[in-house]
Amino acid sequence: MLNALKVSTRRSEKLPIDEFEHITHPISSHSQGYAPLPTGPGQSRSDTDLLEGDPDRKEKRRRFWPFFATLLALPCLLILWSSNHFCRTSKLTYQYPSNKDYSWAAYNPYFPVEGYPPPPIGCQIDQVCLIQRHGARFPTVDAAARIAGALSKLQSAEEYLDPKLDFLKSYTYSLGTDDLVPFGAMQSLQAGGESYVRYKHLISKKDLPFVRAASSKRVVKSARKWTQGFSLASHHVYNPSLSVIISEHGNCTLTNKMCPNAGEPSEQTDAWARIYGYPVAARLNLVAPGANLLPEDIPDLMPLCPFETVATEKKSPFCALFTKEEFQNYEYYMDLEKYYRTGYGQALGPVQGVGYVNELLARLTGMPVRDNTQTNRTLDSSPITFPLNHTIYADFSHDNELIAIYSAIGLFKQPEPLDPTKPNPGRTWVASHLVPFSGRMVTERLSCADRGKKYVRILVNDALQPLEFCGAGDGLCLLEAFVDSQEYARSDGAGDFEKCRLRK
Repeated sequence: MLNALKVSTRRSEKLPIDEFEHITHPISSHSQGYAPLPTGPGQSRSDTDLLEGDPDRKEKRRRFWPFFATLLALPCLLILWSSNHFCRTSKLTYQYPSNKDYSWAAYNPYFPVEGYPPPPIGCQIDQVCLIQRHGARFPTVDAAARIAGALSKLQSAEEYLDPKLDFLKSYTYSLGTDDLVPFGAMQSLQAGGESYVRYKHLISKKDLPFVRAASSKRVVKSARKWTQGFSLASHHVYNPSLSVIISEHGNCTLTNKMCPNAGEPSEQTDAWARIYGYPVAARLNLVAPGANLLPEDIPDLMPLCPFETVATEKKSPFCALFTKEEFQNYEYYMDLEKYYRTGYGQALGPVQGVGYVNELLARLTGMPVRDNTQTNRTLDSSPITFPLNHTIYADFSHDNELIAIYSAIGLFKQPEPLDPTKPNPGRTWVASHLVPFSGRMVTERLSCADRGKKYVRILVNDALQPLEFCGAGDGLCLLEAFVDSQEYARSDGAGDFEKCRLRK
């Protein structure tokens, strides 16, 4: 099969997306809540292939709206010089501006926040630990119910006095729930290819990336697409597999489901919704008399723009119903949601990232995991399910867990807690920069010949983090200093994890 896919350059420019789908790994159940997956030529084709579809979907993909092609093309353009085949076979050749100006918060498709900085002179990357959010998806079940409720109000209007609303006369809400959309699958494919191009010097056939995923279907599918993108970019020379799937119903460092006593962010988000949603609801009620929208309906209507756009691969008409400023205010609504759910604003937020941080420290130092929080000891004590001899590790997770990990490490600290009544325009806590669809944190370990020691640096969506808590604020820390700086994780959350399950 691999030989059949070694096509000429001319043919590769027309290679259909469906031909990417040749490296798949069947999930098996396991009593311990994880699934080590088979590797090798016997791997089977998935029967839930996201990038296959009916002729109508394939035709829509051929007309792929330039806005979305650009979102995927941008990283491809950045690495085109070293992976021309990967970009051509991905058909990501549209050229257009960055997506930095879109304020879709956690529903923003991935974009590099900054240009990737090469390692300092004299230093070479010798290990990479990646944790990545799944690609673009449908709304969750709960979010879909809220969206449908707000939408029904808008569609119950007596008439529409603005032509931008006319589409609602015949509109039917038809989005699915929870699952990865084809665009999200392509995001993960793209990310895998980019990882190969950037870190191919670390790879050999005996040392492929070790890949894990939380058990949600969209996370598993994203991990698989990443491995396929990695393989494609290497011209199928290096074919990593998804090795471990960790159940989200037990101990798991890739999800935030182990702290039932953690609070909700509703007090803060509701306060801001009443403030920013009031003029938006008033404006829409004027042009849709009888809709009787309330301020709290607005945060449920606005995500129809990004969700429909990523699902249909063309710009949703809902995007035109709101101004740029209104989307910026919506982004702040989600900034608050993340900050007060698993971020610094939630007393039991950062502790939900401690387990992963301790796994990260184990990989960086080559020492066994020491943790008494979220880690699955059965998995982490085995060299098969938690090896310490790889050069690239790739984990796949959710946005709320990434936020907890950032907070446990000490990234994106704000001078003051986020104010639920007024955004700070200078804040660095911006959801689209932290946890977009397919967002990622990469920890690089470096060997510096002239210094004779190991160093660490962290990039979030390609933005180098200053790491002022363990170095000079230039983004480079001695490995020992970084480990020492993670006292919160090394102490199992300084007593916070015990509070997660204490009876109130």
